[in-house]
Amino acid sequence: MNTQGYTHQFYITVTGKVQGVGYRAGTEEIVRRLGIVGWVRNSPDGSVQITATGTEEQLQALVAWCRQGPSGASVDHVSWDEQTPESFREFTVRR
Repeated sequence: MNTQGYTHQFYITVTGKVQGVGYRAGTEEIVRRLGIVGWVRNSPDGSVQITATGTEEQLQALVAWCRQGPSGASVDHVSWDEQTPESFREFTVRR
């Protein structure tokens, strides 16, 4: 994947009923369609955390998807902070 030109990175936290509902798998599917790199994982506090690197437009599309999530999710809140982009080669689901 060509990540040249990826000048933005968001650290996203999603709260609500977001674990055990396919949220990580859904995130992996949408980021692959959008061309984003980074990772997603479940957090011990019940939230889902995402670090995503891409263009501003790609990341805003991901945040919009995160507000809904997969069909079994019930999202209460999505927050994100911009970070210095890292050099990810792919998108991974962390366990």
